[in-house]
Amino acid sequence: MEKMLKIGVTGGVGAGKSLVLSYLKEHHGARIIMLDEVGRELMQPDGACFKPVADLFGPDVVKPDGTLDRPLIAKRMLADDDLRIKLNGIIHPAVLHETMNRIYRAEDEGVRLLVVESAILLETNYGAICDEVWYIYADVKVRAARLRASRGYDDARIRKTMEAQLSDEEFRKQADHVIDNSGDFELTRGQIDRVLAAHGEI
Repeated sequence: MEKMLKIGVTGGVGAGKSLVLSYLKEHHGARIIMLDEVGRELMQPDGACFKPVADLFGPDVVKPDGTLDRPLIAKRMLADDDLRIKLNGIIHPAVLHETMNRIYRAEDEGVRLLVVESAILLETNYGAICDEVWYIYADVKVRAARLRASRGYDDARIRKTMEAQLSDEEFRKQADHVIDNSGDFELTRGQIDRVLAAHGEI
């Protein structure tokens, strides 16, 4: 593989994207960019989004330790569509800018496999900056069991969270590859290895 392969990884909550990312990093040397983490970093006191967000929401969203009160921001954002739109207008361009900088750095460093991960990768059009998109699929019942075990979600929260995300049909329509992570991870590894082998990276 001569040039860097950029893979977008997405999927519904509880599909097991973290396991897939860990495998890609540990066994295939992938550089991982998680868009949620980039956003969190940019909202830290030294981040590009800190001051614009504090100015938008007011001084009371800055906690005594100097960091932003993210739960308070989320609560206000959910109650006010105008605030949500303005916040997205701050966060999304900054995340895209930082993500592109990281991609360029990875290319300069000779990284051969880079993964951009987000549950809303398709909705935010990050698939356009990737060479291909992988949809990490898992059966709804499997996802629900994982969420009960790992996050303590009840059925109502599981249903509400899943309904807020793209449907299985929509994910499949926009993905280049579907990785079924419903069962034993050995089966998932085999699917990953086969896709990467087709690129000459294994």
